[in-house]
Order: sequence, then C-alpha cells, then structure tokens
Amino acid sequence: MKFWMAIVLGVVQGVAEFLPISSSGHLSLLQHFFCMPEPDALYNILLHFATLIAVCVVYWRDILDMITEFFRGIAALFSREKPRGNPPEGRRLVLLIILATLPLFLILPVEGLVEDLGANPVFVSVMLLVTGCILFLSDRYGGGRKNVRTATVKDVLLVGAAQGLATIPGLSRSGTTISAGMALGFDRNFAVRFSFLMSLPAVLGATLLKVVKVAGAGGIDTELLPMYLTGMVIAGVVGYFSIRLVKLLADKGKFGKFAYYCWIVGAIALIASFLYTPAA
Repeated sequence: MKFWMAIVLGVVQGVAEFLPISSSGHLSLLQHFFCMPEPDALYNILLHFATLIAVCVVYWRDILDMITEFFRGIAALFSREKPRGNPPEGRRLVLLIILATLPLFLILPVEGLVEDLGANPVFVSVMLLVTGCILFLSDRYGGGRKNVRTATVKDVLLVGAAQGLATIPGLSRSGTTISAGMALGFDRNFAVRFSFLMSLPAVLGATLLKVVKVAGAGGIDTELLPMYLTGMVIAGVVGYFSIRLVKLLADKGKFGKFAYYCWIVGAIALIASFLYTPAA
C-alpha cells in the first residue's frame, strides 16, 4: 500500500464512517473502479480505532459518566441497601447500550457472507440507493421526544437490529441507526448521541478480535508505522468534524439531505458497474 493511498483511505474513513453515506460502500467502490488493492488488514483496524477515538473525544463527558455509573451499578448489586428511585441517567444509558449491542451477535455466523457482498459493486450501489431512501424518510417521519429516561427496551433492541442490518456493505451504520431511532420517536439529538455511543462496544470488540488475528498471522511491520500513524491522525481529525456536522444537521432537521448524495453516487456507480470493467 502506497502512502498516498493511506491518506485517501484515512480521509474516506473519517468522512464516511460518521456521515450517513456508508464507509464500507465507498471503500468497496473505490477499490473496484480505481483498481485499488485491498488495504493492509492492520491499517484497516487502526483506521476504525482512530474513528473510535473521535467518538470518545466528542462524547467524553457521557463516556466518563457511563464508566463511573457502571462501577457504581456493580457496587449497588452487592450492597445491602435497596436502590431508591430511578437509576442515574449514565447507568441507564449503559444498560440501553448493552441491550442494543446484543443483536450484533446474530450477525457473527454470517459475517463472512456479509463481507463477501462488498465485492459486488452492483449490490453495493443498490444498497447506497436504499440508504438514500432511509435518510429521505428520516426527516419526514422521524423525530420525537424520547430520551435516555423514556426509551424502552423494545426501542433500543430495534435500533440494535438496525445496526446489525447496517453491517451490509452500502448501508450506512450511522444513517440506519439514527433514522431508526428517530422513527421510534427518539429526540433528534438523542438519536445521534445514542447511535455514536452504541458504536463504541461494536467497534472496540471488532478491533480487538482483528488485532489478535493479525498478530497471530505474522505481527507488525514497524517500517509502516509512519504511514499507519498518518492515516490514523487524518481519520480521527476528519471523523471529529464529521460527527459535529451530523449533530448540527440533525438538530436542524436536515439529516435527510445526505439522501441526495447517496442517490447520486449509487446511481452513477450502478450505471458504471454495467458499463465499465476495471483492468485486471
């Protein structure tokens, strides 16, 4: 992998991971139409880790509160004193995110099959068109007043199912989960916040599994570290501003504007898939 390619992939990851336009779909189409080689496995992992850090920077207060309340909750289980009133907001948010992560385990048996779909540019293009439809409807039929206090177990399980569905290449994870939340009556700000916080255990878990796999396959080439670090910094910085942009547009009820982009890219890629065969 060349240095310029590492930079391009870092930018694409930082933008498409959080904007509702599907990072997996864009990377797949870039590789197909521009004959880009498959990214280094470790580099791919590090890019996702960099975007995870971006989420932590934006939502550090929520994460700190969740960690604190998690341990307080564990302590409360072994306490003789009975809890009074409703649990603190941070503790309830931890429970909701755990529940929302459960549907991902249903994807594990078919993970290989889902990843193979990314090699089909026609399929990816159609999924981008579907993503556009989801986003278009989100502003028109989504939005409500539910928050961390009033969201139900059924609500978060359905949002978690949407996250599992969004492992399909071309379907945007952020777009699908945020739209699902708003369709279920989540407040726009809470829908965005919950979507990004919900991504943390999924991305962290996948990162750890892949790091173990890569380490077992031959370790790390230290000569590539400058390229890795450059891509990570780019992905993290771009990802930070992408999250800010999504929050801003969602608050203004303009989240669905990304639909037009997905439709344009999906339509162009679909037509190109039938007309253009990249050189071997």
